[in-house]
Amino acid sequence: MSTIGFVSSYAPTLCGLATFTGSLYAELVTAGGATPRVVRVVDSPQRRSAPEVVAELVAGDPTSAVRSAAALGQCDVVIVQHEYGIYGGADGVEILPFLGALTSPVIVVFHTVLSAPTEHQRTVLESVAALADAVVVMTATARDRLETLYDVPVDKVAVIPHGAPPARTSSTALFRTTQPTILTWGLIGPGKGIEWGIAAMALLRDLSPVPRYVVAGQTHPKVLLREGEAYRENLVRQVRDLGLSDSVVLDNHYRHTAALAELVSSADVVLLPYDAVDQVTSGVLIEAVAAGKPVVATRFAHAVELLSAGGGILVPHTDPGAIAAALREVLVRRTTGFGTARPTPPDLLWPAVAERYRALARLLIRARVAA
Repeated sequence: MSTIGFVSSYAPTLCGLATFTGSLYAELVTAGGATPRVVRVVDSPQRRSAPEVVAELVAGDPTSAVRSAAALGQCDVVIVQHEYGIYGGADGVEILPFLGALTSPVIVVFHTVLSAPTEHQRTVLESVAALADAVVVMTATARDRLETLYDVPVDKVAVIPHGAPPARTSSTALFRTTQPTILTWGLIGPGKGIEWGIAAMALLRDLSPVPRYVVAGQTHPKVLLREGEAYRENLVRQVRDLGLSDSVVLDNHYRHTAALAELVSSADVVLLPYDAVDQVTSGVLIEAVAAGKPVVATRFAHAVELLSAGGGILVPHTDPGAIAAALREVLVRRTTGFGTARPTPPDLLWPAVAERYRALARLLIRARVAA
């Protein structure tokens, strides 16, 4: 496998898919020696961002789909990231003619598999799967949904977890005698549930020392375009109104891999207070678990699957009291097995994840040659 095509939002775009693709690229290309050809998915034409970007798939521009498919014509395999919101047309339907024009074996990675899709969302996802040679999901929950709720052949579906970088934590105790840090990170916007985390902090003022809640990340670019900084401004007002300015930090900075790893390493507990119940993939959750950090998370699908056997506490959605109680258990009682860093599951690290993509790609290439 000498040439790999990637289709996704891509740096300098800031979003989960771009980060995921950058990490997978690093393992398959930088570490693995493959030649890359990247088609960057964008809302409007952009200046070429990197030498590996060979074309742009522009929403609403059918000629860009033709150009992009042609640019990937010599690839041994093409890995396509799928979210409804990044491709043009209703529910991203513009991806279909592009996929139909590809001549190389195609792996499509589904980042979202809805439990209650509209009829059109179901049709789009099933059509994408039909045009792919293989489908990858990151959790058993997503695979089960494809099997029971969608017309997608189960033998076409592989479960490969979201990757995580190697942890920077040591085997020493996670808890320090200084002010403990609760961390939420990622791109910010409605649905992240940060308001519930802030409300929970008001219930932890009796702790000594009082913990600090750090919310690290910029507003999501699409939220910024649609709503401006309204969500962040509401959070700022909430912090002020609750008198939490000394214990809640809204850090409006985007951190790249090394700086983010350092930040995660410094945290005592990771809080994921997301509103969504349906979410089947969370890169933040995977990175927190891989870093050996205790996690307090609402009961969204990926958290239920990953944390039910240990490593975190699941709480109801939109419930500051439950969040505060869970944080108190981790920070004060320390009776749930979180006293020292947990070993990182090796299958969650990017080298192992990339090897599974390589193995899947080799199977598809051999099948294409045999045919």
